[in-house]
Amino acid sequence: MKLLHYRTNNTYQPCRRGALAGLLVLFFPVLLPSTLYFPLSHASPAMFSEWNVPKPRHLPLLKSALQRQSLKEEQSDLWIPLADQGWRPHVKSDNFPTLPAKSEGYIQVFLDGGLNQQRMGICDAVAVAKILNATLVIPHLEVNPVWKDSSSFTDIFDVDYFVNALKDDIRVVKELPDDYSWSTREYYATAVRATRIKTAPIHASANWYLENVLPILQSYGIAAVAPFSHRLAFDNLPTDIQRLRCKVNFKALVFVPHIRSLGDALVNRLRYPSRSGALAADHQQESAVVIDKQEARKFVVLHLRFDKDMAAHSACDFGGGKAEKLALAKYRQVIWQGRVLNSQFTDVELRSQGRCPLTPEEIGLLLAALGFDNSTRLYLASHKVYGGEARISTLRKLFPLMEDKKSLASSEERAHIKGKASLLAAVDYYVSMHSDIFISASPGNMHNALVGHRTYENLKTIRPNMALLGQLFLNKSISWSDFQQAVVEGHENRQGQIRLKKPKQSIYTYPAPDCLCQV
Repeated sequence: MKLLHYRTNNTYQPCRRGALAGLLVLFFPVLLPSTLYFPLSHASPAMFSEWNVPKPRHLPLLKSALQRQSLKEEQSDLWIPLADQGWRPHVKSDNFPTLPAKSEGYIQVFLDGGLNQQRMGICDAVAVAKILNATLVIPHLEVNPVWKDSSSFTDIFDVDYFVNALKDDIRVVKELPDDYSWSTREYYATAVRATRIKTAPIHASANWYLENVLPILQSYGIAAVAPFSHRLAFDNLPTDIQRLRCKVNFKALVFVPHIRSLGDALVNRLRYPSRSGALAADHQQESAVVIDKQEARKFVVLHLRFDKDMAAHSACDFGGGKAEKLALAKYRQVIWQGRVLNSQFTDVELRSQGRCPLTPEEIGLLLAALGFDNSTRLYLASHKVYGGEARISTLRKLFPLMEDKKSLASSEERAHIKGKASLLAAVDYYVSMHSDIFISASPGNMHNALVGHRTYENLKTIRPNMALLGQLFLNKSISWSDFQQAVVEGHENRQGQIRLKKPKQSIYTYPAPDCLCQV
């Protein structure tokens, strides 16, 4: 009996412990909030989907796409630049009004979100300073809660250029004078302060600022608005205020020199791959090389926004099986307490309505159907892709000449931007603005900012027809020829054509007619 008892405790128990340990390892990321396993989740963005590598969801289409042969006529049509649409950026009159002799005080704003949300906030801050005749303190950028990025305004944007570009419009200071040095983010975080405005409504009017913020400026000499994102209306503002916002967004906000230098190097290597050779450490030396323009290659930038947040918030099924569904459901619960509107709908309903972000496979099929082939140079602008290389592999099969920051630049060249989401995004933004064609897999702040900026510059930008594509991908029996015809016809007028801004729409996404005028 003792022997039996001994064997039960020492032979069978380890097996149980091993089984329990295995289950614990398997479900550890699901049972705990994502913040507790942050290093794992971001080093390997989709642990579950990598354990269960998702198979192609549209295999017949994929096989046809891999065997496709684009006609030269299709290729030439693709790369034709946008025709002149008869719109030009507003040119500021030389008879601009001079600044009032005295400022009403200092205005501070604290901006959260990613690079492009902060960019819009900076433009709004300049407009508010103009409305109030206030001196703008260079905006404070909050630490990004998702990517833990602490990059400041001066880390991203050329502050001297910014100040000089706006010197005739508003007063800008890089920091507060000593008398107001107490007005810091930490000061406002510790207690209720009379100089902080927390109640600015979403899309507030100019009158709201004059009635609620101006008196504080006049009383204390300073006012801090936090939160500030999306706190200025897009409509019913004076023309000069609207045009000032355009000037800030499209002219005054320029990236710091090392971002522009790295961006130029990446663009150069995309256009002249045969001349690039070994990665150059000296960007200035590389840009000085005289290159025959006739040899320049064309390239398309794909902004692939398919991160864990996007996948979870969409509530769509991406083919990763039960493990992926569990992971996304738990993440959704931890981050948003389950409050995701799309979760009320089935995957079929969401896809037919165009509410599901395109996977790397689906955006690859879209590009192939439009006529891009395996000779197309594709630059991938993205931060972290949910599913990592396992999900990107299908896109890479379709476009073997696909590049990104890591493949084009050395680790030494990327040292200044490593681990800094805002700087990484800034490089991608810069390369995107210099591409022949830009396409974004899903709507979002990066998509909106670049669509607006490229519209302002009259550059070709393909906007995926999400509802059409959702319906096409639901049709599992559709032939490649029918799919291709539907895609081409459905995107004829979605390649950068001017779309006039409607009420409540963003001036930064729809720059006409506020930032552009017809000629």
